[in-house]
Amino acid sequence: MSGNLFNSIVFGPVKSRRLGVSLGMNIVPPHIKFCSFNCVYCECGWTEASNVENAKFDPPAEIREELEKTLIRLKEQGIVPDSITFAGNGEPTIHPQFDQIIDDTIALRDMYFPLARVTVLSNSTMLSDERVLKSLIKTYNIMKLDAGTEHTFRLLNKPRVKITLDEVIEGLKKFNGNLVIQTMFIRGKIGEEIIDNTTGAELEALLQHIVSINPKEVMIYSLDRKPPLADLEKISREELEKIAVKIRQLNFKCSVY
Repeated sequence: MSGNLFNSIVFGPVKSRRLGVSLGMNIVPPHIKFCSFNCVYCECGWTEASNVENAKFDPPAEIREELEKTLIRLKEQGIVPDSITFAGNGEPTIHPQFDQIIDDTIALRDMYFPLARVTVLSNSTMLSDERVLKSLIKTYNIMKLDAGTEHTFRLLNKPRVKITLDEVIEGLKKFNGNLVIQTMFIRGKIGEEIIDNTTGAELEALLQHIVSINPKEVMIYSLDRKPPLADLEKISREELEKIAVKIRQLNFKCSVY
């Protein structure tokens, strides 16, 4: 399954439930999924090892040029983006020159649309790299945390790099609260195992991690598009709202999408 992939560096803008008018940035290689996770719910499909091995990243100068051309066009058309959003076909912080790309993007944002956010959607796997961490702190960073336990982390996110849930959480603590946590809630069957991160010990462990990370906001959601794994169930809005109440009772802002 190839999933929903982007074939250009800049795409949109689109209307986002979370971010308003969002201009997308795909800085991982086009046409393929390129990620340090292999999440069972990812709308981009599976991360194929052969694709990753042969992929090439676009240089920062080319990314800057494409973004500036688009910002000029939007300015001429009278379209004002609320966010310049790094997402695309996988994990943006994997780009070896992510820090330069963020600095370039902030400079262009300041020049053309100074009120727009520079947003990064990240899976939180690259936080041991100080350059990545410092760059993320400059942005409106939305960081993934889907699991309360190591078992569910490995089932749900299927990391392709050597990392543990504890290491992810320690990385998220480095933001000193200057981050947003996003969590995908699902239930279903993965192989012969049942997965459900909405109840019981799994949810309680996740809530404890949120307390230890102390984010400025938590965003929770469920499936919106067809996942690569068929045996997954979308969590209802009503159930998500009940989880949100638990998070708010811990004195965190929580939005449901």
